[in-house]
Amino acid sequence: MADEASEPSAEAAATPAGASSEAGARTGEAEAPEVLDPLATAQEEAAQLKDKLLRTLADFDNFRKRTRREVDEARRIGRDQLLKEMLPVFDNLERAVEHSLRAGSAENDWKGLGEGISLVVRQLKDTLGRLGIERIDALGQAFDPALHEAIQQLETNDHPPGTVAAEVQAGYREGDRLVRPALVVVAKAIPSAVDASPDSAGSDSGSSVDLS
Repeated sequence: MADEASEPSAEAAATPAGASSEAGARTGEAEAPEVLDPLATAQEEAAQLKDKLLRTLADFDNFRKRTRREVDEARRIGRDQLLKEMLPVFDNLERAVEHSLRAGSAENDWKGLGEGISLVVRQLKDTLGRLGIERIDALGQAFDPALHEAIQQLETNDHPPGTVAAEVQAGYREGDRLVRPALVVVAKAIPSAVDASPDSAGSDSGSSVDLS
């Protein structure tokens, strides 16, 4: 009787110990964090960055090609517009040449040719004006190195010293931008007869000797 009473107590004592060990194992499994592979994570991030870089490069290449096409198209349109403005001038020049070849020796023929060429020049000036290109005023103006290019100095009393006495080649500008400077001759004062005479030079040298 004593043995039978002791068996249930042993089983009861064994059952809580096993249950507690299983519960502890389950708790340990739940608390263990998931371990990530750092190499795999780095490879995934590198692949994402490479994909973004390739997309950016493709977008930039498309932008560069589109910009180049737009620039080329703008240049073509500009050339076409310039040709449309200039072709009538060349047409009139051809007519003037044809007229000169057919013209005789009469004075009226040469006068008509001169009038035709003057008309072409005036038409060319008007065309340049529509394109925003204007001729630089040079003759009689004060010499400006930003607009004029001096190729010679001329001693004259007809123009004040430092002004443009003659224009060899016209200059042009487009707004504030210089297209071509004007080639000019700049006036300078004529030396006076007293300064240029040998006697005055000798007297000057003699006075300098006396001073020394």
